[in-house]
Amino acid sequence: MSTTRRGALLAGAGAALSLALAGRAHAGAPDRPTGPVLRVAPDGSGDFTTVQAAVDAVPDRPGTPWTIALAPGVYRETVQIPEAKTGLTLLGGTGDPRDTVIVYDNAAGTPKPDGSGTYGTSGSATVTARPDGFTARRITFANDWLRADHPEITGGTQAVAVKVTGDRSLFDRCRFLGHQDTLYADTRHVSLTARQFFHRCHVEGDVDFVFGRATAVLHGCELRTLDRDVDFRPYGFVFAPSTAAGTGHGFLAHRCRFTTTAPAGAYKLARPWVPSSDPTARPRLVVRDSLLGAGIDAAEPYANMREHHPWQGFFFREYANRGPGAAVTDPAARPQLTAAEAAGHTPAVYLGGWRPAVR
Repeated sequence: MSTTRRGALLAGAGAALSLALAGRAHAGAPDRPTGPVLRVAPDGSGDFTTVQAAVDAVPDRPGTPWTIALAPGVYRETVQIPEAKTGLTLLGGTGDPRDTVIVYDNAAGTPKPDGSGTYGTSGSATVTARPDGFTARRITFANDWLRADHPEITGGTQAVAVKVTGDRSLFDRCRFLGHQDTLYADTRHVSLTARQFFHRCHVEGDVDFVFGRATAVLHGCELRTLDRDVDFRPYGFVFAPSTAAGTGHGFLAHRCRFTTTAPAGAYKLARPWVPSSDPTARPRLVVRDSLLGAGIDAAEPYANMREHHPWQGFFFREYANRGPGAAVTDPAARPQLTAAEAAGHTPAVYLGGWRPAVR
């Protein structure tokens, strides 16, 4: 399946990207940019042929937000969006995110060309978005690095599609494709809070494929666990939050769908991540009002990443979920919010006074 996905990505845009698991429900009229616009097209018909060149041309901390409009196509490159590019929007060229793809294939264990070591997890990201007020609409972000192609790399198989660290970061109807560590929802520093909103997005992967310490709301998203040719269980984990101590909210999955191409019960819903760089982290996750398919292990949906940080010591809660992966057979194995508690775990509460512009 992974090789098929790579072939689909490289084949081009539109119908050629037939592995687009989010489906044509994402299709619609393209968004209209406002303010200054730079246009990118691989065929040379725009202002630039690469996304990075357009990002570099945007002024730092502009008084008016800028937009980079991407023509449909596949952009094989890594993109670094610095903190100073505040208010920047990346806009897909059509109403369908499958038509506009940014993809690369670095992993944490990939050697750097200059011989200075390997990229590490953060450095593997296809796109790194650091500024506050960043927006992406109707774009596919992918990392198509494959374990099978690199048997020599065993300890650095993390391969990030997007790392986002800014406050008020919005991804509207986007797709995130990868395997391990697909979507890194983080902050620029452990002392900072970053509110991030993922609206009607599609995220897929296998190991810890939504992770980090951001205050991140996934609303109306599809989270798809992938089949793997392995002889162990669990195959992987959807979430690995690493919420910093003192941060009031971590990850919230609200009105999402958890789907799979793997056998029933092959995946855990989450495990806590306490990084060595932040041993005081207090991971937090709420999954509510969502459809959990058969791919999730209903009997034991949570697990430990390290035995000295058991999941029961952190804030993992659910509320009003349904589907075979949401069945409660042992209340101690999947703590539930009360109705009163659930009122404090909504997108509006997590996002504070910020109201992202979505439709």
